[in-house]
Parts: sequence; structure tokens; C-alpha cells
Amino acid sequence: MSKDIAQRSKRIAITLLIALSTITPSWAKPEGEGSAAATNAAELAKTTAANPSPASPVVLELEQLRESVQAQVQKFTEHSQELESERAALHEQLGRIAALEAKLGVVPDAAASSMASVAVASPAAAPVGPAAQPPQDVSKQLTNLENKLKGLGPFTFAGDFRLRDEPYFGGPINQSQVRNRERYRARFYINAKLNDDISGGLGLATGDINDPITSNQTANQDFTRKPFYLDRAFITYTPHQFKPLTLIGGKFVYPWYRTELTWDNDINPEGVAQKLEWKSDDWHVLRQFALIGFELPFGESTKTSPVTTFTSNPPNALLPYPNSSIKQSVVYGGQIQTKWQLASWLSFTADTAFYNFHNADQIALANQVAYGPNASSSPGVGVLKLNNTLTNSYQIATESFTVPVSGGGTTVVNSEIIGAKFNSKFALSDTIAQFDIKTPSAAWPIRFLADYVQNTEACGNDPGIRPLSAAQLATLPANATVVNGGTTGAGLKNGVCDSHDRRAHWLEARFGRQQEKGDWQFAYTHMLIEREAVLSIFDFSDIRQGSNVQQNRVEASYQANKNVQLGFIGFFGRQLATTNATETELKRLQFDVIYKF
Repeated sequence: MSKDIAQRSKRIAITLLIALSTITPSWAKPEGEGSAAATNAAELAKTTAANPSPASPVVLELEQLRESVQAQVQKFTEHSQELESERAALHEQLGRIAALEAKLGVVPDAAASSMASVAVASPAAAPVGPAAQPPQDVSKQLTNLENKLKGLGPFTFAGDFRLRDEPYFGGPINQSQVRNRERYRARFYINAKLNDDISGGLGLATGDINDPITSNQTANQDFTRKPFYLDRAFITYTPHQFKPLTLIGGKFVYPWYRTELTWDNDINPEGVAQKLEWKSDDWHVLRQFALIGFELPFGESTKTSPVTTFTSNPPNALLPYPNSSIKQSVVYGGQIQTKWQLASWLSFTADTAFYNFHNADQIALANQVAYGPNASSSPGVGVLKLNNTLTNSYQIATESFTVPVSGGGTTVVNSEIIGAKFNSKFALSDTIAQFDIKTPSAAWPIRFLADYVQNTEACGNDPGIRPLSAAQLATLPANATVVNGGTTGAGLKNGVCDSHDRRAHWLEARFGRQQEKGDWQFAYTHMLIEREAVLSIFDFSDIRQGSNVQQNRVEASYQANKNVQLGFIGFFGRQLATTNATETELKRLQFDVIYKF
């Protein structure tokens, strides 16, 4: 009996040793050892079958253990094959990355290369246990490579493309605004950092060359090729000896903070700007303080009366004005910026700016050359045509000549615009307050913003276009007729200037972000702009009109991909002091697909 027990114990010990050696992972043994273990188990099974023992619970337990061992061997064999396949695919991806880096002349990071070698080496070489460190994520390495592909030496590249469907409903009762159009916008930017002090950039964008407040191109020109114009060209200097100072010149991105109540997002101002900024996350409450100044020339005109020359009989007759030097039109302005950290979850931004449009009448003339009566017959007046509706009050002066007709009587020819002016000057005080709130979810921040603008020079321009004196009228040809305007009341006017119509406000609330895949953002904005509050030709291009308007906007956007955004914007607005008898609320809807790179 004791001999049988000893033999059974010996057999059990041998079987357990074989089982333990088989259970040891295949990646911890030399190649082929896993298959050898399977062979040994099979041989043992044959031996046991040839020398059966009496049936007992121990024998049954051994049979069950044997079947379990064989199943584990099969599973480990399959896992080993999958691991080898994944290792080969990983090795191929890293090889392609290395080849691309070699073509770009990029020196691989030593740590990344070391971790990558661990990832593709034999599994036995990988560390195990709690101290093991995972290899670098291949997706992160690919992202780093994509970022490097965007740059070439000191240059980096970026841009976007937006496709938009835009239906209109309502508006004037004659349905003049009802339409459905397709629009698109493409922009491409090149930025360069030459050294620690000097950087700069260039940009190209689609759009109408004579419309400064939009880069949209409408599909309504019979499939013709579309223009692509210079949108930015600037240089920035930040001396390392005094880091708070930044100087910028050219056609650049706004260095001051604003909403589209005063400046449309698509405008890149031209001129020079200066910024002094101090900021630190270590300060207790006040985290940022900045002073910004800017000088932005935007036009040139002569210093004479609006009436300058005649282009018909007698040809090019000049009026006797002594001073015909060039008059500059410039925006002078500045801003004070502050940012306050009121709590770990709450920050507050307060900014105050002032914009003084010096000699802004040039804008009125440039607009009327494009849009005013008889505009097509004024080809030589003004430096350009501004293709945007002007809603501030203004005046114009025209001239025409009468030529005798051989059959008797006279006919009027060559009627043209010879001058235009605003009834207001524009010296805008602009104050912005903004609260940013962090919520428990990083994907759902909240923002509340309020912007208040007042034109301190509403109706402050000269009372009218001055009529010509008797001496000047005596020098005109006998067949010339001039509509003087001004105090005589003969000039064409766009409404009556009321100095009380000088204020505008913008109230905005946002919930969510536009950053990572799957992000949502929702927003609502209310705008009210009185007629003389802002220069209507430069503010938000998508609202009902630039001034004398009440406007509401709702927005929803979804980040479908890191580079792709889907969006909806609805504009609902109407002119102030109108009723449904003349104009219903204009509804303008925008459905966008945006790709950024």
C-alpha cells in the first residue's frame, strides 16, 4: 500500500512540475520552449494512458488538471502569435516615422528613440513588475511629427477653409433681402520667428478687395476664378533687454481686445502699434496689466472743398482754391488691459479703449463712389470704392452739366458725386468687462461678456457741405449746375443726425469650448447700436446693418474632429424705429463646415 501511495505521489509531483513549466508565459522562455512543453505534456498523457491507475478522485483530478493545462497552452500560443503580429506592425510604423524624420532632417529625440527600441525589441527584454514604464505612445509621436511637418526652418504654416450655406427670410416687405446663397472662405498664413527678438508673418485670404470686413466669397460669379489677396504682412519686435515691450508694424492682427461691436473679426488693421505688458500667475489677484497704443492710417484726400474739377465743357476747369495738399485720415487710439484672478474658478477681465477717427469723411466719399446715386459716373473720385452699406447719417454733393441740343432745349450729362461727409465725428469710448468661470468639467467653461460704446463726438462734424461763394460760382462755365448741399438744404442726406443716438452695447454668454474632439459650445448675443454710435462700415459684417439696428444671435458648434468643426449661427434683427408695416425681422441663418490646419 505504501508503495502505491509513493508512486502516486511521485506521479502527481511530476505532473504538477510539467503544469507549472507550461503555465510560465511563452515570452519568458527561449524560442521553441513553449512548443517543447506542449510535447512533454502530450508524452506524459500517452504514458499515463498506457499504465492506467485504478479509478480514484486523485486520478480524476489529474485528468481535469491535464485538460486545463492543455487549454492554457493553446491560449498562450494564440496570445504569442497576436503579440508577434502587433510588434511587427509597430516596428513598421516606427520605421516609417524614422524615414520621414530623415527626409526632413529632424534629429530624433534620444529618449523617444530609446523607448521606441524597447517597444519593438524582444518581449523578454521589456521590464515587468510595478516599476515598468510603458513605451512612448505612437499616436503622440505621430502628432509630434505632424507638428514638425507644419514648420520649415523658422517658418510655421496654418490656415482654414469654411464652407457656408446662408438662407435669408423676412426683412423689408418687398422681400429684397430674401435669398439663399453659398459662401466660402479660405485663409493661409505663414509665420516666422527669426530670433528671440524679431518675428513676422504673411497671410492670404479670399474676399472682395473693396470690402474690408469680410473674407467670404459668394458663389455668384458664373464659375469664374476667385481672388486671393494679401490679408496680413507684419513684423514684430520684442527686445530681450526689455521683455514687456512689443512693437508691431504692417497689416497685423489686433493687438488690443475688442468685440465686433467696433471692429469686424476679418479686418486686419494697418499701421503701427505698441504694447507694454506685465503678467504673472504668481501675483495674488491682479494677473495682467497692459498699455497699448496704435496709429492706423486709412486714407488720403486733398484739403480743398469737395468740388475740385470738372470733366466736361470746358475740360478740367479748376476751381480757385489755394491749398490742395494731401490730408491724412488716421485712427489714433489706445487701450488699458487688466486681468484679475478673483478665485481659483473665477477670472475677470476689464479693458477700456479709445478710438479717434481723424478726418473720417474720406470713408463717406469712398462708400458713395461705390453705392451712391450716379456712382457709375464718378470713376475718378475717391481713392477706392467701399462695397458696404453706410448707415451713419451723412451728406453728399453732386454736380452736373447741361449741354445744348441741336433741336432745341438742353440735356443734362455727366452728373457725378463730388463730395461726401459724415454728420458726426467718431471718437469712441469702448469698455469691456468679461467673467470666465471654470466648472467641474473642463469641457464646459462659462463666459459672460459686456461691451459698452459711446461716441463722444456724435453730430460734431461741420453742419454741412459749405456752398460755393458768389465769386466761385462766377468762375464756373455758364452751362454748369452745382448742387451745393450744406446750409442751403440742397445736399442729399441719409437721415437727420440726433446727438442722442450715440450709444451701443453688446451682451454675450457662452457655454462650452471648441478645442477637443467631441466638444460642444452654445452662445447667445444681444446687440443694440444707435445710428451715430460706431463707424458702421467697420463693425460686424453679418448683422442686419452696421448701425441703427437691434440684433440677436444664437450659436451652436460641434467639434467633429480636432481639425473639423460643424456650426450653426442664427441672426435675428431689424432696423430701429421700424414696424411690421415696413419691415419684419430679418432672419439670417448660417450652416458651416470648417476645416483648420
